[in-house]
Amino acid sequence: MSKVVVRALKTHQGSDVAVYAFFVPGDQVAELADISRLKRADGELEGFQRREIKTHVAEIAEFLKQGQVLFPNAIILALSSDVRFKSSRGPSGEDGQVRSGELTLPLRPAGQRAAWVVDGQQRSLALAKAGRADLLVPVIAFQSDDVTARREQFILVNKAKPLSPRLIDELLPEMGVNLPRSLKPRQAPSELCTALNDDPASPFFGLVKRESQPNSPTGVVTDSALAKAIRLNLRPGGALGAYDGDGGLEAAYQALVDYWSAVRDAFPEAWGKPSTESRLMHAAGIQVMGALMDPIWTRADATSDPKAAVAAALARLAPRCCWVDGVWEDLNWPWNEVQATTRHIKGLSDLLLKLDRDLSRPAR
Repeated sequence: MSKVVVRALKTHQGSDVAVYAFFVPGDQVAELADISRLKRADGELEGFQRREIKTHVAEIAEFLKQGQVLFPNAIILALSSDVRFKSSRGPSGEDGQVRSGELTLPLRPAGQRAAWVVDGQQRSLALAKAGRADLLVPVIAFQSDDVTARREQFILVNKAKPLSPRLIDELLPEMGVNLPRSLKPRQAPSELCTALNDDPASPFFGLVKRESQPNSPTGVVTDSALAKAIRLNLRPGGALGAYDGDGGLEAAYQALVDYWSAVRDAFPEAWGKPSTESRLMHAAGIQVMGALMDPIWTRADATSDPKAAVAAALARLAPRCCWVDGVWEDLNWPWNEVQATTRHIKGLSDLLLKLDRDLSRPAR
């Protein structure tokens, strides 16, 4: 079996996870490690890496081809249990916590490799493209066969970088790690968004555009818009803010299914169409109707038949809505000129919230 043997330092972090530091020729990283792309197979989420950014790779490769360049950025790898470390004789450093030795990495075909790139996929591709066998690249690696651990490290490493929020949001429901405070509020909305897309009983079944399914022929709703609407519903005072404790997420999910099913039924001519044909499916429409859920569902949830109450409220509003044609009253906005801007979302939300208040008042 072909293999690569490198001098390395070994220590342990977390719950006895082996962590290594070593150097390899730049063009060798792509031969040692696979890039696990984010995708879905039979409904299961696989991988975690975004797609290759060819222009970015080309720019880095062009830089590397300049000759004597400084490239100290470490590549982070996850190593399988097939990778072996043999300690050298002699004393260890840092009071016995760091050992030096030889790390043996098997060389295997793509898709079967014993390592995966966690951070630095664009750099590793550029190093291979530039053919820099003379440039030693620093590598930090941790040993784990658990794909969840790789995803967790991928999110934590990339949190402060210009990583697609949609990619992070889709991965968040798979995380069991104690997330940073800034990411926690996004986990539940993303999990609910995924459930709405995957559940055949959901009005959004198959309609949500996800990073793992960029070419879905049925995806018409941007996941980021739907997740944002849900996040606002979950805040204190929102339609779903009271759903906490045991079973809270399940109750919130059922409320979302009931409400958005009523929206679908109230606007059948606008549901499930591309945003160019229906502004209801546009990011603006999703966020506006999400804002409308707060008062409508809060009132309906206090009745004996919430589904009927929601349907009645939306039926009152439906004649005043312009999702596929017409001009919005008071705003003088043609239906297809509504955009996902703060001005348009707030203006349309304020209009529908006012109409809902006026139309829901008991007749005198």
